[in-house]
Amino acid sequence: MLAGVSTRKFAVVGEPVGSAVEASSSATGKSTISELFIECTRTALAELMSRRLDDVRLAVMMLDALAIAERTHVVALGISTDGVKIPLGLWEGSTENATLARLLLADPVDRGLDPEQAILFVIGGSKALRKAIGDVFGSNALVHRCHRHKERNATDQLPERDRDQLRGRMRAAGSLSDPEVARERLELLASELDRTWPDAGGSLREGMTETLTLLRLGIGGQLAKTLSSTNPCESMIEIVRHTQRNVKHWQDGDMRKRWTAAGMLVAEQQFRRIIGYRAPAARSPPPCGTTPAR
Repeated sequence: MLAGVSTRKFAVVGEPVGSAVEASSSATGKSTISELFIECTRTALAELMSRRLDDVRLAVMMLDALAIAERTHVVALGISTDGVKIPLGLWEGSTENATLARLLLADPVDRGLDPEQAILFVIGGSKALRKAIGDVFGSNALVHRCHRHKERNATDQLPERDRDQLRGRMRAAGSLSDPEVARERLELLASELDRTWPDAGGSLREGMTETLTLLRLGIGGQLAKTLSSTNPCESMIEIVRHTQRNVKHWQDGDMRKRWTAAGMLVAEQQFRRIIGYRAPAARSPPPCGTTPAR
């Protein structure tokens, strides 16, 4: 069913098992298959949300949202120090909900994740989620704002004809190796926008320091490209959407969560290690406003 086969066609696509078995079989009807799928996806959801994390050495946690039939799922993807991607869980609700944000971050800790690890969190622009990271993981938590989210937030304030130029200048600043020079370029760009599109300038300034976290950590090359956005998490979400493509009627209860959990586990089977994971470990970032030692 996750591959797109309907309950009505299940018996048609099954491999031949012999006439004797087929003559006595009774477990290929639409209702039976539906009940079995519900049971299996409920098991998948329980497995995902109870997975122990005691022995996981997490380097990165990415969080993003998935909209399903007027509801929102917040999904978390972890990346270990060995570059392995790990689905960490899903929660129903908005990242702007402060209570939910704290609960979803506390849940991996309850399952054994060591909050004393120096984890890099890659997130969009949720203020509630940003505060919850500090509340749960304290000063050891490093936060990087997703460059793609930041680009969309800023360019959406401009007419279509001006968006490519703004996007190009933002990416040029982000590709620099010196965080202070990059910050100066972004500040100059925000000042220019203040005269014509002040909302875009304000969007660019919001969380600007955390868009430069990778630079302050000294992370570059392919690893920086991988971690600069929540694209690895969004790739998992695309697989989840693909597994749900034939669902026409969403029912109440845990149906959405069951399908999302099952899709995340399907995505996990396709995961590869992130590009650049063998790069040298990043250094601790210097205080804001200072330039890292060369």
